[in-house]
Amino acid sequence: MFSPDQYKDAAKILKEGGLIAFPTETVFGLGVIFDNKASYKRLIDVKRRPPEKPFTLMLSDIEQIEKYAYVNDKARKLISSYMPGQFTIILKAKENLPSYCVSKEGNVGIRISSDELVRKLIREVGKPLLVPSANKSGEPPLTTDKDVIGIFDNEIDAIIMGESISNTPSTIVLIDEDVHILREGLIKKDDIFKKLGE
Repeated sequence: MFSPDQYKDAAKILKEGGLIAFPTETVFGLGVIFDNKASYKRLIDVKRRPPEKPFTLMLSDIEQIEKYAYVNDKARKLISSYMPGQFTIILKAKENLPSYCVSKEGNVGIRISSDELVRKLIREVGKPLLVPSANKSGEPPLTTDKDVIGIFDNEIDAIIMGESISNTPSTIVLIDEDVHILREGLIKKDDIFKKLGE
């Protein structure tokens, strides 16, 4: 159990291939370093999630997005409006990502948390993380460290203590030639299309 100011200790576990849980501004997340296949497989096992459903790539800064995905004008407008924040954008993946980070359609989901602790953690790791919500597949997302301990106690290496803020998962938007709202969170569909029309 780490306090938020021990994020450097948590980052060390991630760099060594470990799996940790931490609060975000949406719900609690589980995280592993993105380019360690063994850690990725462990995340699938712990989540009990189908391997054909890739995990979101969590970055620390907006400038990193174009390193891992192709960004068009629509995407750029939404990124500048809603990121960092409770927003996940799905874009065409670049070829430098491990295949298990990419969907069968060739896409990657990217999120940048507005929680400064999460961003400091990722900067300390020095690489993106794969971060799904902390819950077993099909179960509701968890929002407190106590809930996470109750479900994942012996399956993960560490928890950063705390409580998530909104308790609502992020809005998910897929952008190809068009814009598709896959999940509506606190950022609403109408606001997104209004922003694109401006």
